[in-house]
Amino acid sequence: MPGHPLRVALVVGEESGDQLGAGLMEALRRVRPDVAFMGLAGERMKARGMKSVVPLGDVAVMGLGSVIGHLPRIVRRAYTIVDAVVEARPDVLVLIDSPELTHAVARRVARKLPDLPIVDYVSPTVWAWRAYRARRMRGYVDHVLALLPFEPDVHRRLGGPPCTYVGHPLIERLDELRPAPGERPPLAERPTLLVLPGSRRTEISRLMEPFGETVRRISEARPDVDILLPAVPHLESEIRARAALWGRTPAIVVGEAAKLAAFRRAHAALAASGTVSLELGLAGVPTVIAYRVDPIARVLKHLFLNVPSIVLTNLVLGENAMPEFLDSAGSPEVLARETLELLTEGPARAAQLAALAKLSEIMVLSDGERPSGRAAGIVIEAAEHERGRRAQQLRQGRAR
Repeated sequence: MPGHPLRVALVVGEESGDQLGAGLMEALRRVRPDVAFMGLAGERMKARGMKSVVPLGDVAVMGLGSVIGHLPRIVRRAYTIVDAVVEARPDVLVLIDSPELTHAVARRVARKLPDLPIVDYVSPTVWAWRAYRARRMRGYVDHVLALLPFEPDVHRRLGGPPCTYVGHPLIERLDELRPAPGERPPLAERPTLLVLPGSRRTEISRLMEPFGETVRRISEARPDVDILLPAVPHLESEIRARAALWGRTPAIVVGEAAKLAAFRRAHAALAASGTVSLELGLAGVPTVIAYRVDPIARVLKHLFLNVPSIVLTNLVLGENAMPEFLDSAGSPEVLARETLELLTEGPARAAQLAALAKLSEIMVLSDGERPSGRAAGIVIEAAEHERGRRAQQLRQGRAR
């Protein structure tokens, strides 16, 4: 099909997927300037010229309870996306994270367009719970692009689709995460603690109060510690209102650039579980992790959770380097004690720093390729393989 532009359908489900999607779009354009996009997009992807079939905000919900509460609307939007993809007949469909939505779309598209290659960018957490999903994905996913280096082995073991480690996008930002000379002063001069209660409203509502009590205890023991709280813009007002109730109000910084500057300055962190643990690990910031799970997930976790840690950094390292405390185990008293140990030169701080020093060695791609570039290469290969097969069928049909 000479001269035919590469047509890529992208489906995301939340802001983190929007970031990955935007990077993938740029990488695809570097290789194929003729590429055309359609599907479900967030603001970053729309800023790069992609129109969204429906607003991302209509489907971007987190937590099992939230999904159930908004299920009728999500189902309606999912069918709209399916119809749009089927009508467009792209060369490849790329799912980006948010498997509750994106995989529901993929299964329906696969039934209507069985020859369409489907690539899943970000593996579902089959290594943590509901491992049966890996084998089930073989019915509608042709290739998984993994962000974590241990995931290809997991999919092989569980009978999942072909899976390639393409690298986490954070490894493209090491210079932004790590301090330049003088940015992180010696710990003895002015210790700085980062407090990171999450980037979602549900996390803020569950963690701001216990984190505030933890900060109060730390401040009583170490009044010399500076407290920094990076806030996402859309939750700034709520975070400021809740932080005002703390015994000591932290310095609140807003936006991505300010957050990264805070990472480069910090000596230790108290954080919610999530991708932020990888950011902190790559930045070389010893961290204590705490989390309060979704109420429904709390009931089910003992039945389905089959992973030794909920912290991504610990899973990549293969050791529980960052102490983690789930639900009531993470009382302010415990969190303050563990965090204070990281604000002092001693065995706990030294051990975690030594572990974190190995993180980038594990995560950086051996050939130095950018994760978005490697992901784009696999997406193009999947699309062009199918296009070649279609062209061959067309030629054979004409010959007959």
